[in-house]
Amino acid sequence: MASILRKPLAFFKKDFLMEVSYRFSFMFQFASIFFSVVMFYFVAKLIGDAPSVKNSLSAYGGNYFSFVLIGIAFSNFLSVGLGSFSSSIRSEQMIGTLEAMLVTPTTLSNIVLSSSQWNFAFTSLRVGVYLLLGVLMFGVDLGNAAVLPALSALILTVVAFSSLGIISASFIMIFKRGDPIAWALSTSSTLLGGVYYPIAILPDWLQTLSYAFPITYSLNAIRLSLLQGQGFSEVGGDLLSLVAFSVITLPISLLSFRYAVSRAKKDGSLSYY
Repeated sequence: MASILRKPLAFFKKDFLMEVSYRFSFMFQFASIFFSVVMFYFVAKLIGDAPSVKNSLSAYGGNYFSFVLIGIAFSNFLSVGLGSFSSSIRSEQMIGTLEAMLVTPTTLSNIVLSSSQWNFAFTSLRVGVYLLLGVLMFGVDLGNAAVLPALSALILTVVAFSSLGIISASFIMIFKRGDPIAWALSTSSTLLGGVYYPIAILPDWLQTLSYAFPITYSLNAIRLSLLQGQGFSEVGGDLLSLVAFSVITLPISLLSFRYAVSRAKKDGSLSYY
């Protein structure tokens, strides 16, 4: 077990030390969370308790700030899931360490996955800060939160978004420049996935389209669990949808990544971006 974890832990330590070495940038990320939360708090004050708002958000308790706080916090996993793997490859290529690591017994898949673990860990910390600020400073009520269903939804969310991220990394490994997959999925998910507003206010045809994106099920399950205390029986449909999405996309992502590595090796382009 120790030998299996040795390389991932070494990558994690390297990325952690690199991140905290830029102290101003590291602290600025937490400052940006505070200003983001404050901004949406006043947006929520502007919206107020209008009946139309309460009706749209009735399934989540009727409070817009609590609704949007969950959205902006957990949508961070969408960003890191889509961009972490390709950015890890790009970073190692740009600093010239990818080629050196490939002559060691470490596989490329191990390099990519291990290089991404810090991003997911740091994103989890960021999400915790969002929720902590919401509870301690702005009165968000998570007292009846159902933790296990929310945690299950979060794990399935990471798997689903990571599958899309691996497909994105495969694309960028072959074509080197630009990544329309990550851009299209990120913008579409933000528009249709209920990050800033409930999908109930969308036209019917857009509501139907929104169910093609995993973030829709993810945010719905997490909000119902954290804000309304609903358990597995109530959010089970969303969890099953995330499982189905992962079962479909995970094998596709692994096959596409294997093909991309093979293609890059044949072209001799694996070690440059």
